[in-house]
Amino acid sequence: MRLKTKLIIAFLVFSILPVLFLMMVFYMGRMFMLNHISDYGAEVRTMVAQMIISGIMMIFFICAALTIWVYRSVLRPLSKLQEATKKIRDGDLDFTLDVEEDDEIGELCQDFEEMRIRLKENAEEKIRNDQDNKELISNISHDLKTPITAIKGYVEGIMDGVASSPEKLDKYIRTIYNKANDMDRLIDELTFYSKIDTNKIPYTFSKVNVSQYFRDCSEEVGLDMESRGFELGYFNYVNDDVVVIADVEQIKRVINNIISNSVKYLDKPKGIINIRIKDVGDFIQVEIEDNGRGIAAKDLPYIFDRFYRTDSSRNSAQGGSGIGLSIVKKIIEDHGGRIWATSKEGIGTEMHFVLRKYQEVIHEDEQDTDH
Repeated sequence: MRLKTKLIIAFLVFSILPVLFLMMVFYMGRMFMLNHISDYGAEVRTMVAQMIISGIMMIFFICAALTIWVYRSVLRPLSKLQEATKKIRDGDLDFTLDVEEDDEIGELCQDFEEMRIRLKENAEEKIRNDQDNKELISNISHDLKTPITAIKGYVEGIMDGVASSPEKLDKYIRTIYNKANDMDRLIDELTFYSKIDTNKIPYTFSKVNVSQYFRDCSEEVGLDMESRGFELGYFNYVNDDVVVIADVEQIKRVINNIISNSVKYLDKPKGIINIRIKDVGDFIQVEIEDNGRGIAAKDLPYIFDRFYRTDSSRNSAQGGSGIGLSIVKKIIEDHGGRIWATSKEGIGTEMHFVLRKYQEVIHEDEQDTDH
């Protein structure tokens, strides 16, 4: 029952019941006195007094019952609400506000409980974000220190004349260049990660020819792979006229992040990465395969989660900020695509993602004009 209805009932009872009772007593007493006052005067007065006392007691109990009813409906949930407010004020969110009333105050308590749940979720999310940020800083610091140490070592070798031959000098310079690229990639990931959290990723979509674009990407990646001593294979099974709508820079980031992640775990004497572009109906599918150490089945469902690392040891030579594949997933999903992975331990890993083809929409009036 609504609180407004309860208050109206209480008001009517408190206001009308005494009046009705007095009117009834007055009427009955008057009628009785008119008929029998001469014979039973004392008895009449006693009966009227008893009726008044009985009526007063009845009104008292009814009013007490109504007071308890209103108290249970209003004051008790308000007391619980006040206690809950004090707990939130003191920073305690681990409680439950149980109110069974279905009136306005019950609805208020339900809204308060929903607010408490959201506050608790936000507080827990903030704690998780703080932990993630601390882990990110730790990962980036570790992974920046490794290439910086290597660069300093090679530069000191050049300064001390250790790189005495042109071949050795060229090797030192190439290594320094690769380490500097690793540092640049880490810093770029960190910058992009901050844009993800604020939903300010700078997308610039345009029509992209699939064959030409991925051929250029593979040639660019191939130069870096060759300098690292790895082999890159590129296989295109898509017609030359297939087009997608994409941000060329962000899809290139996807390719680079996937390949960089693969390179970290290439453990064979001859590291091989293959890129395949396939036509799968309304989509084109990109597959990036490596012959690395593979991913355990228990880790595979989580590799796109932020900060997830299959190798949790910070002494790992592979390093990694733990956000590369989460960035990849975000970009692909923002393009309306999907990404997933398959892997076999000791054999290698395949990353798959799909992008929808662009198709021109021909209106009926244009068709009629052509005819």
